[in-house]
Amino acid sequence: MFRQDSHRPVSPQEGTKRRDFLRAGALGAMPMALGAAPRQEASCILVMMVGGPSQLDTFDPKPDAPSEIRGPFRSIRTNVSGMRISEIFPRLARHADKFSLIRSLHHTGPAVHDAGHHLMQTGRQFSNEIEQPSYGSVVSHLLGGRNGMPAHVLLPKPVGATGGNMPHGDGPAYLGQAHAPFLLNGEPGALPERQYLASLGASGLAAALDNARLREAFDLRREPASVRDRYGRNRFGQSCLLARRLVEAGVRFVTVNQFETVFDEVTWDSHGAAPFSSMAHYRDVVGPMFDIAYSALLEDLALRGLLSSTIVAGLGEFGRTPRINAAGGRDHWTHCYSALLGGGPLRNGVVVGSSDRTASEPNDRPVSPAELAATLYKGMGIPLSAELRPGLPVVDPSAAPIAELLA
Repeated sequence: MFRQDSHRPVSPQEGTKRRDFLRAGALGAMPMALGAAPRQEASCILVMMVGGPSQLDTFDPKPDAPSEIRGPFRSIRTNVSGMRISEIFPRLARHADKFSLIRSLHHTGPAVHDAGHHLMQTGRQFSNEIEQPSYGSVVSHLLGGRNGMPAHVLLPKPVGATGGNMPHGDGPAYLGQAHAPFLLNGEPGALPERQYLASLGASGLAAALDNARLREAFDLRREPASVRDRYGRNRFGQSCLLARRLVEAGVRFVTVNQFETVFDEVTWDSHGAAPFSSMAHYRDVVGPMFDIAYSALLEDLALRGLLSSTIVAGLGEFGRTPRINAAGGRDHWTHCYSALLGGGPLRNGVVVGSSDRTASEPNDRPVSPAELAATLYKGMGIPLSAELRPGLPVVDPSAAPIAELLA
């Protein structure tokens, strides 16, 4: 095993010692009863749909609304009774029994990409210039690595410029660089093996390169061409495939960013005119890219018996305005949006909450990012009383896990 806070290799046994699990003070006060069954700990793959997908044109269609609200796409049936999604996701429609929908997410932060990224990847707003640690860094801090693998890997690269000057919430913040995500140094599956690995410093990199299990997990050349084709021969698709390989090898948390920016690149940021994307891009590029890779990920995890131990989440930083703008697109909207969440110990095939007739506001069961965070942590086996630092629990104490998703 290797750790990013050390220049010496450590054994897999050391990496899973009890003291690594009890890094937070609150956990130290919760000893396991003698003979008690060990807590079930799920892995998690978090897919960030960078750009803020429109709820109306993805997972919360309103087929009976006027065209300026409904948008250009039809709704289609899924293999879950009563659940309909946009026609841009024909494959996901066949795998709806492998995820659940949240249609009533909302937040009160600014309608800025950076702020939304931070909120959706930490469960807390960036305020008073204090950055909060990402889910993956919290997992690293509280649970540590296992099987000689890093605890948190970020693929393919961190999100860059999105128009603000706030952190994106994908780092360790005050937990320290020992819990920073493990980063690739190149395109997944496209470069020599050495370049799959992050820069850990000379001795740390040497230790990582000596880890045969790690090298094998990062080597997409070991996958049949047919499997790589099924995920899509693009950076996002191959990153989703790599995420499956990593959780299979023992990585606890993998973040996959669908895009790196919202400028001069086709993304979910559908304002309607350059340098942003149009609604046609949802149909022709962005939707198919997500549909192919995310459905392949769910199917692959299920076929390998991994879905029951792997939470898979598809999140955006906010939604889009209910009414189409003058440029034929939609602008930023934080009052109501959708997300995918399932796998691991969570229920699949469930719809949590609903929006009003224009998807402007939650109609019932509003869900906050803090509740989403509580659900992810509980699903991964992290007590919500665990502390990130003295007096600061992993989630706001007022936030409870989403009961409808707990099996």
